[in-house]
This record gives sequence, C-alpha cells and structure tokens, in this order.
Amino acid sequence: MADGTVRTADEDAITATGHSTHVHDFHQFLYAPLGRITVTTPDGAHELTAPLGLWLPAGTPHGARFDPESLVLAESFDPAAHRLPHARPTAIRIDDATRRHLLARTRGAGSEADDAAMFAALTCVRTRREVRLPLPRPTSEAALAVAGTLLRRPDDQRTATEWAESLYVSSTSLRRAFRAETGLPFSEWRTRVRLNHSLELLNQGHQVGAVAAKVGFTSTNGYILAFRRHFGRTPGAWTKECADRPTG
Repeated sequence: MADGTVRTADEDAITATGHSTHVHDFHQFLYAPLGRITVTTPDGAHELTAPLGLWLPAGTPHGARFDPESLVLAESFDPAAHRLPHARPTAIRIDDATRRHLLARTRGAGSEADDAAMFAALTCVRTRREVRLPLPRPTSEAALAVAGTLLRRPDDQRTATEWAESLYVSSTSLRRAFRAETGLPFSEWRTRVRLNHSLELLNQGHQVGAVAAKVGFTSTNGYILAFRRHFGRTPGAWTKECADRPTG
C-alpha cells in the first residue's frame, strides 16, 4: 500500500488483477499454471510463470499483480501442523506430477491427509543442486558436437554461424537441428547451459560477477536478467535464500 500499512488478508480485496499488501497467519504457496503473476515482498518482486511457484512463510507481507488470462492457485498450510523449510519467500520449480496434484485439488475440498501429501510434495527435493533447467540433448552429428563442447565450456562465445562454419554445415541447418531435436532455439539452449553451470559456481561461493564471466555472459546485468527470468529470483537473492534455509 502507498502508506506502507500492512493489513490482514481480506478476500473481498482480491480482484482479477491482484491484491494490495497484506499478511497471512498461515504458510501460502502460490502458483500460476497459466499466465504470469508478480508477487512483491520485502525481499523484492518475484515473477512467476509455470513451472515456478512461490512459498510465502506465515507473516510475510506481500502484494500481487495478475496478468490478464492468468490462472492463480493458492495453497494454505497451518504452521502448527506443517514445518516450512524456508525462512523467507522462496521460489521453487514443480514437476509435472505435483502440477497435476495441484490442479486436481481445485476440483475438491481435499482432506487433512491430502494436505500433508501436498505439503510434502512442495517442500521435498528442492535444494539448489536439484534446481536445474530442462536441457534436452540434440541427436544430429553437428548439433551434438556443439552441445558437447558447450557443456564442457559454457563460456565459448562462438555464434551459431561460427559453429556452422567450423563444422562445414549451414547455420540454417544447425539452428533448425537445435530447435527440432531439443525444442529450443540455439541461443536459448546455450543460455540454459550457462545458467545451469552457474548454479554450481554459486553453490561454491563465487561472486555473481565472477560467475557471469565464467559461464560466458558478456555482462553481469545480462546474467542477472536471464537468471531472474528463468528462476524467478536474482542470483544473489537465490543464494541468500539457500543459505537461510533450515536443514534437516
């Protein structure tokens, strides 16, 4: 809110376009299987599109903005019954099985036992080593050669045209192979390689600027923007969330 006042959630204040800042006395998980939502917390803005969801620990002030045509799912959990392994707002990726479970719950009230199963599905296997972008491998000879080198050296700056010239194929056929065999354009495939590799470097304690250079981004800002677009948080915020997360 403009005056900084935080209020308790009022369902009447939630509209098709979002809601102003409020707090809950329960843990909440927000997910948008369709469209995009932007959730603002004291830590900053979290942009969520499938498959990203966001945990909001009980007592976290937050507001939200929903893009047109968005489908927003909100799951609530009693802190007394469910120990959340996140101390601050945390974006996670969900798998297809969990997504189907979330959608199925919209068709019924659910039970306490189902709440426990849902909470377990949303809080297990979410460590920083496991949060990686899907990266299908190409199968044709030229594209596979490029992929193999980039997996070893994500900082390789050669363009698709330069790769094609070195492999004696046309750049058009190389680009077409990446799109047809991986479902991704060459530039997006390479970006995902770099972002996945950057997770390990962040895990080892490297600074954001150094990580950006090591994985091939020409600017730190470009790396931060790409990381946020794919993971919903900046590299610095993501590292802090992982460090603050309780273990066990």
